[in-house]
Amino acid sequence: MTKDIVIIDTGSSNISSLKLAINRLGYEVYVSNDLKIIRNSKKLFFPGIGSAEYIMNFIKNKNIDIEIINYKNFVLGICLGMQLFCKYSLESFNGNIINTLNIINSSSRLIKSNRLSIPHVGWNNVVYNNNNILFKNIPQGERFYFIHSYIVPINKNTISRTFYGEYFSSSIRLKNFFGVQFHPEKSGLAGSLLLKNFLSV
Repeated sequence: MTKDIVIIDTGSSNISSLKLAINRLGYEVYVSNDLKIIRNSKKLFFPGIGSAEYIMNFIKNKNIDIEIINYKNFVLGICLGMQLFCKYSLESFNGNIINTLNIINSSSRLIKSNRLSIPHVGWNNVVYNNNNILFKNIPQGERFYFIHSYIVPINKNTISRTFYGEYFSSSIRLKNFFGVQFHPEKSGLAGSLLLKNFLSV
């Protein structure tokens, strides 16, 4: 059977809720880290919660990193998954740079804030660029659910921004690679609509 919609199994805790959110939209979705299944899928989700170093080691050990980099259909990175599209991450306990997938010419770093609590947890507004297919029929400034300590700074691939002590990229796009810092699977109706928009591209 062709597995058209696939969630990469990274062992992250948000996979089951993402799968359920996609199922509720009427789509069949598979969770897998099998290279052939990932390669032959029509839509790919790359979720992540936790450590950039751990997830990078996990996907490198299984050669999933190469499959993601060479993937030709549409892929959506969620939370840490979006950050790993960047060139490198500063999320390291010993201060070393963690090399990531190098798809987006940017990096991820800790939120700069002396007044606000970190991690950034809860609902926040997302302001997106006009004519953005990911946010089709979603009101400008809609609120989505976030839980993260690291951000991707505003860059040329930013398609929406959010403010938490500073503006950061709440979503990005480069060709067939989409990324969202928030969790659409935890963002109610707006999140469901965003997932539907991605699956309809």
